Amino acid sequence: MATESSGGGDPARTMALLWRDPNGSGRRPGPRAALDVDRIVAAAVELADREGLAAVTMRRLAADLGVGAMTLYTHVPGKGELVDLMYDSVLGEVYPTPPTGEWRDRLTAVARENWDLFVRHPWAAPLGTGRPILGPNLMRKYDLELAAVDGLGLSEVDMELVITLIGDFVRGSVGMLHDKHAAERASGLTDEQWWAATEPHIEKVFDAQRFPTAARVGPVSGPELGAGDPARSFEFGLSRVLDGIAVLVEP
Repeated sequence: MATESSGGGDPARTMALLWRDPNGSGRRPGPRAALDVDRIVAAAVELADREGLAAVTMRRLAADLGVGAMTLYTHVPGKGELVDLMYDSVLGEVYPTPPTGEWRDRLTAVARENWDLFVRHPWAAPLGTGRPILGPNLMRKYDLELAAVDGLGLSEVDMELVITLIGDFVRGSVGMLHDKHAAERASGLTDEQWWAATEPHIEKVFDAQRFPTAARVGPVSGPELGAGDPARSFEFGLSRVLDGIAVLVEP
């Protein structure tokens, strides 16, 4: 199955839709249409949140909205453009207020906002890493994140790289969370149930003669972290990433 990505539609059409007049100037006179781009995008986001991005097809979306598939195409050319509209739409949820405080506080806010966003919208986490379409919400997000590292003495290139580092770290961390949930759905077992099922084989797995370090660490970390604790890994990793950035920004 092909992986969904941003930038898969016609870029000129997508940009025109993303940067359309928010006040609706140029709209034909008369009663407002019952169906418009915003309503289509909102329905697509809701469907993707519930069933995943693969479930979002023009035919399925049309059925959910109670219209014919061809009606959707009069508003959005196809799924490629729709995915970009969806992605930019959810990016509008971040930073109700700009990150403030010392640089470490600001970057912590950046990381947490991105984590929360991709937890709410699992389908959105892999998007935007290839050819992100520069919509208004993406540009607002980008500008506020760059502002979080402005004035620290970094070059423009290093500012970009620091923000990219934070974003890549968050995507990787939240990916672990979604993989964990996917494994639970696929197996029908919680972490506790999975560990319980492996219990009869633990002595062989943690053989101190064959795997001395693993045999010492695993039985201690396993009961606390289970098969993995993505939220705790995120908190631990974020602190270490910020420690590394401190080498750049603190004399």
